[in-house]
Amino acid sequence: MNIWAIILAAGQSSRLAKSGLRQKKQFLEYQGVPLFWHSVLTFARSSRISGIVITLPVDELPRFADLIENLKQKRYPGVPVSYTAGGDLRQDSVYNGLMALPDQCDFVMVHDAARPFFTAKLVHKLIDAFEQGDGGTIPVIPCTDTVKMVRDQAVISTLNRNEVALVQTPQFFPRKVLLDSHQKARRDKLMVTDDSSMVEKSGFTVKTVVGLENNIKITTREDLKMIQGNNASARFCTGFGYDVHRYGGPRPMVLGGIPIPGAPGVYAHSDGDVLMHALVDAILGCLGRGDIGDLFPDSEEKYEDLSSAVFLSEVLLMAQKENLELQHIDMTVIAQVPRITPFKNQIRSNLAGLTGLKPEQINVKATTEEKLGFTGSRQGIKAMAMVTGIKHYK
Repeated sequence: MNIWAIILAAGQSSRLAKSGLRQKKQFLEYQGVPLFWHSVLTFARSSRISGIVITLPVDELPRFADLIENLKQKRYPGVPVSYTAGGDLRQDSVYNGLMALPDQCDFVMVHDAARPFFTAKLVHKLIDAFEQGDGGTIPVIPCTDTVKMVRDQAVISTLNRNEVALVQTPQFFPRKVLLDSHQKARRDKLMVTDDSSMVEKSGFTVKTVVGLENNIKITTREDLKMIQGNNASARFCTGFGYDVHRYGGPRPMVLGGIPIPGAPGVYAHSDGDVLMHALVDAILGCLGRGDIGDLFPDSEEKYEDLSSAVFLSEVLLMAQKENLELQHIDMTVIAQVPRITPFKNQIRSNLAGLTGLKPEQINVKATTEEKLGFTGSRQGIKAMAMVTGIKHYK
């Protein structure tokens, strides 16, 4: 499947405008970026989305097009992102988006930019639920309230709530089915409030999946409370660390702060804890602050014989000051000797105590290089560390 997403950001926010809000809701800032860009980032997190088309207000197309280009330069989402002018009606904007899709696209997701809280998991659920011959798949929320049909403030009938559902976006369709349905609607001058209605009226069956309770559409001033007061920005980051020490030296081996009895001695300026050094470098990678040699150079005597736990505590203090929240640590020790497995749990527990993470957030692995290279010939030891964190911006 070659799947593209159309994000509808051309609406006029008429209900919010009547209540005095001048900025269109889809361009309100939330966590450091406009609301519609959160939908871009969510789609981009799915490996099954090939690209994105955004429809923009035609009267302000140059301004918002520049905004998108600036956002792409600051943080490229990893998939192609293009844009086109929207239309007077929602269905006109969808049609313009369809016209802007590349030829190789054969399936399409249509999503309202005012729904920033959907997930990549929901995207995958919609795709996985689709079967050949379907007109599409849509997310719905079962109705738990009693539903009345009302006309002129009088109840006409009570509907069976077990047969009623609230419809959300994104909605997933074969491109040809959706395009043919739109062209038929244009010929018949049919007006609908969502794309699945149009596909249904073209004679296709639309399947449903359970949607998300918090996948709300920002429509009223009350809805704005969902994004107001929670406007701090955050981003995930990853740091990688690598270190090597040669055997035959006077330093007793220490890994992750745990002495390894009977292991070869190592050459080192400090205590030679290759695993802790890799971890320090990985945290510095998240911070974008160079490496352990920049902060604690081995040319300075004050660092000689120093425990690597001191280096780690200094870097963790830097992380705290720069609002970096560690989420997970994954480490690998590569050595022919000694055998590391008996010490893994001790290393995890010690590092959990030093970092404040839970032991299940820390993974320690060990492997050999099948007697190849300098580790295989028992000349030394090396370690790698990967750190995942969240950088918060006040």
